[in-house]
Amino acid sequence: MPVVSEFYGIKILMYWNDHMPAHFHAEYGDHKIIVDIVNGSVIKGIFPSKQLRLVLAWCEIHKDELTRNWKAAKEHQDIQKINPLI
Repeated sequence: MPVVSEFYGIKILMYWNDHMPAHFHAEYGDHKIIVDIVNGSVIKGIFPSKQLRLVLAWCEIHKDELTRNWKAAKEHQDIQKINPLI
């Protein structure tokens, strides 16, 4: 699973040919979540509130890039790195 971005100890990952809806995975320590790209909401999992706010803000900023990566992954193409939250 490619790491799309990393910031503040958070890893953002995407799988090739993953299930719908369009989403990404985020990991922070032992915490894992799945985030819906379109709605910017957590589908599954739990994150500490501070890190969750960072991930959701990053998702909003990079929604277009995440959508392009999702489409590329569905077509078995390369998934591009996305700038971290700074």
